[in-house]
Amino acid sequence: MSESAERALTSRLRLAVVRLNRRLRAQRTNSSVTLTQISALSCLHKCGPLTPGELAAKEGVQPPSMTRVIAALEELGYASRSPHPSDGRQAIVALTDDGRAYIEADISAREAWLDKRLAELDDEDRAVLARAADIIDRMAGNQN
Repeated sequence: MSESAERALTSRLRLAVVRLNRRLRAQRTNSSVTLTQISALSCLHKCGPLTPGELAAKEGVQPPSMTRVIAALEELGYASRSPHPSDGRQAIVALTDDGRAYIEADISAREAWLDKRLAELDDEDRAVLARAADIIDRMAGNQN
């Protein structure tokens, strides 16, 4: 691939990802919850209870920033802190039932929109997107 073709691919891919992300964000169920808070809720939903430090590391933010996010989620009733079972200096952050219901509804709304878009494609296009999703995940550093 030529250098100019690679630059064009870079630009097209960046724009496509930005546009898709924007459309998915538009499907949010509650705009009073910030994207950072949704990301933390999603992480807790996927990983289960974590210490604030573990959550900050997984989210790629500094612990003081995560402390503010956790406090906001607690105020909303979406997360709770409990004492760490073996380290009295630590806490464990977990989703509450309301937090779990919120994030599951949010995920469901976004996936319903995406399901409709995917249903409009033929089998070949869906297969290409399945492969592209794996590649994009690798590029993003996710080794699932």
